[in-house]
Amino acid sequence: MNRRARALAAFVALVVAGTTLTACVIRGDTDDTPAPARTPSTEGIAADLLPFYGQELDWTPCEGADEGSYHCTTVTAPLDWSAPDAGELELAVIVRSAGSGEAAASLLTNPGGPGASGYDLVADSAVFAVGDTLADAFDVVGFDPRGVGRSTAVTCFDADAMDAYLFDIPADPRGSAAWEAELTQRNEEFAAACEAGSDGILPFITTVNAARDMDLLRAVLGDDKLTYLGYSYGTFLGATYAQLYPDRVGRLVLDGAIDPSVSGLDVGTTQAIGFESALRAYMADCLSQRECPFRGTVDDAMADLGTLLAGVDKTPLRNGDGRMLGADSLMTGIIAALYSQDSWSYLSQALGQALSGDPELAFFLADFYYNRSESGYEDNSTEAFRAYNCMDYPLETDAGAEAAAEALIAEKAPTIAPYWTGVDACEVWPYPPTGTRGPIAAEGAAPIVVLGTTNDPATPYAWSMSLAEQLASGVLVTREGEGHTGFNKGNDCVDDAVETYLLEGTVPTDGLVCR
Repeated sequence: MNRRARALAAFVALVVAGTTLTACVIRGDTDDTPAPARTPSTEGIAADLLPFYGQELDWTPCEGADEGSYHCTTVTAPLDWSAPDAGELELAVIVRSAGSGEAAASLLTNPGGPGASGYDLVADSAVFAVGDTLADAFDVVGFDPRGVGRSTAVTCFDADAMDAYLFDIPADPRGSAAWEAELTQRNEEFAAACEAGSDGILPFITTVNAARDMDLLRAVLGDDKLTYLGYSYGTFLGATYAQLYPDRVGRLVLDGAIDPSVSGLDVGTTQAIGFESALRAYMADCLSQRECPFRGTVDDAMADLGTLLAGVDKTPLRNGDGRMLGADSLMTGIIAALYSQDSWSYLSQALGQALSGDPELAFFLADFYYNRSESGYEDNSTEAFRAYNCMDYPLETDAGAEAAAEALIAEKAPTIAPYWTGVDACEVWPYPPTGTRGPIAAEGAAPIVVLGTTNDPATPYAWSMSLAEQLASGVLVTREGEGHTGFNKGNDCVDDAVETYLLEGTVPTDGLVCR
């Protein structure tokens, strides 16, 4: 059984939406803004695609958003872009009309994942999604990519089965052959449920297809060029779009970049080191606070956290709902809180309670990560995330590379390492991956702004530097700080650079550093 350093990374979603536990949700305007009037942009579209690109949209008041300036529709896309007559699927789209009443263009957004709902991001608050200035100037567009949420969706387990899959403690010792066999069986059951419940869409849930869908959305919304703000995984979606359609790139901002040239094994390795770095930054801050549950130096505190993880791995803590908190679920909760510095206080409370034998807040963080509530799972983000990654990333077959990755994680991320490597669920996915990994240059595209944060744990800064260098027209903007992604986080230098580019086309100075 192959064991790969990206195994836990299969659950480390690259999502910006909702990663700050204290984020304020602001509903939209309640004016009488009419539904958008859109004339599809079909110039240069092949004849077999014109039925899709030329479709007229039926706009209705939105479910899940205030009436008035929010309108929704469904767009029909080919199931298989290489064979447009082989079937169809639906894409859910929401538009929040420009606050000014006069839109400069449509601004498409993607919050990450893959698997996060762009529809929900905009429905909950277009201002949270893109900030006041851009929400005033643009028609802000959220959409659920294929396989996600309200679009034709990947469907796998019901809530009880998902709970068992994510939270049940394996019966056998971590790292043993029996433990690997048990996890493999669980993955096989999950994959079989996805195949049975998803009506044949699994082989077509890829980022390349989602990028082609995004060009369809651009066209049916009436825009000749794409204006786009993509976060986290949304940067990979945006870069893929630019590679496919460089002549249709308008103004693109990619915040918290994924490096398209690195393997899944490298993704997992880099993320493990990134989260260890973020965890040490959290510990340094925690130790300066009176309510911190740790004492001594950062190294002392990290050692004590390692003892806590090993303790719950050996003797899990029972939650009030019957679930048992083991090391994997505690690590998920820790990761959830490390996405944003604003969530560090929750992490201190959760770890303090866990040290006292109470897992409730740790489960709260893990549930937040999986978008789980008392009534069940609020979306299918876990299923969609797995579907995309298993199709996008080639399987690692080099045992030497795997061993080297595990050794590097053990050296650079010793607290996280014992709970990071494991069985790769994609090894038993019903379809082989079709994606490839390689640099994206997007020759001929307009300037593309790449924004990276120096201690971003989920999409480490090195990835933003790499993507900006790969792109023929890449422009790097750096935010010095903690947390995942950089725009609309209170840094005026970053916000001014992004807004001025999207609004006026003024390209930031390449290498701009915002402190």
